[in-house]
Amino acid sequence: MKKGNKALIEKYKTIYENGEGEIIEKKSRFIATIRYVETEEEAILFIEELKKKYWNATHNCSAYIIGKKQEIMRCSDDGEPSQTAGKPMLDVLLGQGLCNVACVVTRYFGGTLLGTGGLVRAYSGAVKEGLQHCVIVEKKLAEEIIIHTDYNSIGKIQYILAQEKVTPTNTEYTDVVEVTVPIPMNQVDNIISQIVEGTNGKAQIEKVRTLYYGVIDKEVILFDD
Repeated sequence: MKKGNKALIEKYKTIYENGEGEIIEKKSRFIATIRYVETEEEAILFIEELKKKYWNATHNCSAYIIGKKQEIMRCSDDGEPSQTAGKPMLDVLLGQGLCNVACVVTRYFGGTLLGTGGLVRAYSGAVKEGLQHCVIVEKKLAEEIIIHTDYNSIGKIQYILAQEKVTPTNTEYTDVVEVTVPIPMNQVDNIISQIVEGTNGKAQIEKVRTLYYGVIDKEVILFDD
């Protein structure tokens, strides 16, 4: 990742773990499969994969959003009445603020017509159910730093980091202490100033790289994107 890249955005939400969910509406099955994708080509291949998997389904409707700024958005009703499937699916993904995500809702017709409103509710409901089985992560742009300090100052540094709600990814104890921590871009200057002041300038701070990170089940996950 290139530092100083103005194209980098502060934060965005996407899928960390893919998921699948199913609902039944008047005997019709609606199966939502949701996957993380990074390009439109990946999204198209995913949709084709699901169409082959569910080749005997009545419909395989789809929606996807590509790009951290949601630059590309597409959807398909796949034979359902216009605006009753793909658009409601896309609206759910947008409502969650997601990007780099693709969804296919597979329908097996149960013999009863649902009407326009019923179809909209069913397809959007299936996507919501699918998202319940995904792990969603908010990735934040950060500066990863290493703090080199002595044992006398580590308590103060840990206190500052805890107060600012940032979590170290690694701490090494040798003749000195080295703390590696990703800090959100809008907090970097403030936190570094607090550490310098709190340790009377004894702590040495090394900026390592710019990256994205997310917190899942209290664990910090680093992303090189």
